[in-house]
This record gives sequence, structure tokens and C-alpha cells, in this order.
Amino acid sequence: MGFKCGIVGLPNVGKSTLFNALTNTAQAAAANYPFCTIEPNVGQVPVPDLRLNNLASIAGSKEIIPTQLSFIDIAGLVRGASKGEGLGNQFLGNIREVDAIIHVVRCFVNDDITHVEGVIDPIADAETVETELMLSDLESLEKRKAGLERRIRGQDKEAKVISDMVERCLSVLEDGYPARTIKAADEDEQSTLDNLQLITTKPVLYVCNVNEEDTVNGNELTKRVKEKAIIENAPIVLICASLEEEIAQLDDPEEQKEFLADLGLGETGLGRVIRAGYDLLHLITYFTVGPKEARAWTVTQETKAPQAAGVIHTDFEAGFIRAETTSYDEFVEFNGEAGVKDVGKMRLEGKEYVVADGDILHFRFAN
Repeated sequence: MGFKCGIVGLPNVGKSTLFNALTNTAQAAAANYPFCTIEPNVGQVPVPDLRLNNLASIAGSKEIIPTQLSFIDIAGLVRGASKGEGLGNQFLGNIREVDAIIHVVRCFVNDDITHVEGVIDPIADAETVETELMLSDLESLEKRKAGLERRIRGQDKEAKVISDMVERCLSVLEDGYPARTIKAADEDEQSTLDNLQLITTKPVLYVCNVNEEDTVNGNELTKRVKEKAIIENAPIVLICASLEEEIAQLDDPEEQKEFLADLGLGETGLGRVIRAGYDLLHLITYFTVGPKEARAWTVTQETKAPQAAGVIHTDFEAGFIRAETTSYDEFVEFNGEAGVKDVGKMRLEGKEYVVADGDILHFRFAN
């Protein structure tokens, strides 16, 4: 399981350029006019993980298969989108499909690149997008009320629970706050909130698109975005999208590494976005390793062994018996599966085992 991130923002903030950098393709037209992206481009991106290469080397795996992420470049939104302005209806439909939102805001000044609002103000840009999303959620909730009221009159207890959450969401949204600011009291309440499928419950990662010289330390504009992100408890990543696009064209990993070092960067923007995205969605990686292949799999934190097995195949979950388990560090320290078994470090875990990041798992299951 990977995750699906929608790249959003006002027109001409660098969404399509970032998408090209992330996916190392030229699928998205990065042109200097609004709505250059009309259909959402979807890119499948392998997650870089040095652990996977190390495991493959130790096991002599013939093939290395990283986990995949989906990035969706969604058409630029403008003020009035919730009422159908610009490509609003299409934008809102596409954004409902994603697990998390990568919100690109423009934090660079370039007179050659027009801004749809005429002023470079990343906070105003972010608020424009978020306002349209909140207005869309408000409309969605208002439409639900009549049906819920009929069910409540029919003594439907579930409808009363849902209605209470709808009213709570409406109150928060009308006060100008996204629905993700609502703190559920327990799992049942969180489930009720999640089932409303509101756009503003989706977690957000802010990506500040900056000039090359501001990639490391940022600038006055990024400081303002950081202040907003801290208040919202949202992560923030600084990227020069045009520079990342250049880096993505370098096929030689060593050349890419040297290029990054010259810029004072330890990793690509893709790496930073992935790490922030993993934290945002509470994801971890486990591995299956053998002579045929070394493969990475993504699950959410607190996933138990049978459900992790089900990511590979539903039969593995249905017939789960136990999982042969070792940690990445032990696998490396004792030079592979045989070495781990020799020192008695291989563990047999059952149905209640919670998978840890970096686990190497071999599932036993009944056919």
C-alpha cells in the first residue's frame, strides 16, 4: 500500500513543474498561463529506500522492487471554484480522490511568471484554496441534513450520531476552520467524521516553491508559511521546483549526489516530500527478501501481521498462521536470514503482532 497525494494550488505556483520533478517525466505542461493542466496527470513514483538495496545485496536478490506512490497533478484552482469558476467542479472532484494534499505555494519572485491574483502572497494563496474547499464541504454537509432529519424522525439512532457530527463540522467550517481541526473523542467518533468524506479532513503538506538560493534557508515568504503550518500542525518542505526538475534528469546517482552536495542539499525534493508524506499519513515500510526479489511494502502504523500479509495477497491474510520476523538492523548485522537464525534472532510472531518499520517478514499461511 502506498499513498495517493494530490498536488494543488493556484495556477502558476509551480505544481506541474514539481510534478515533473517528482515523477521524472514531462507529462505535465509547465506553461506560463492558467489552466495549463486540464486533466489530472497521475505519476507512479518508486519510493527510494537505501535499506532495500542493502537487503538485496545481502540476500543476492535478482530483482529490487520498491513500493510505489501516486502523485496527481490537479488543475489549478481559482477564487469561486466551489461555485464552478474556472475548473472548479473538476478540481473538487479530483481532490476528493486523494489521501493527502500537497499544497504548493509560491514563495519566489519572478516578473516573467505571472500570478493569477497579481500579488505574490503565499498565505493569501493558501487561504483562497482552503476557503474554496471549506465552502465545498459546507455545501456537501447542508445537502445531508434533510435526509438525516427524516431518519431521526424514524428513530434511527445512527442518523442522530451522524447528524451531531454534521452540526459540529458545520460550526467549525462556518467559523473559518477546516474539518481536520476537529479532535475526535474516540475511534467511533473518528470513524463517523471520516465517513463524511470531507475534503478539509485530508491532511496537508505545504510545499514552498522557492528560488534556488532560498532552498536551504528559505526567505521571508517561507517564514510566513512556516508560521501558518505550525499553527495547523502541518509539515512544510522547501523546494525549488525548477531545480528539482533539473536534478531529476540526471541518470547517474553519483552525479546527482554531487550536484546536491554542491547546492548544500542532502537529498532530493522527492526524498523530503516522501518522508514528510509518510509522517503525515502514519505510514511504515516492511520488506520481503529472497534470492528472487527484495521488495518493499507500505502499511499504516499499528498494522497487525495478518493485515500486513493481506497487502501482498488476500489469501495470505485469510490463511495467516504466523510471520517469521527479523529487524532490518539484525538482518544486516548477522548478514542475512541464515545468520539471523544461527544466533537465534528470528522470531515467530502471531496474529496480534504489530508490524514495525524495517521488519523483514516471511508469512506462513494455510492454503
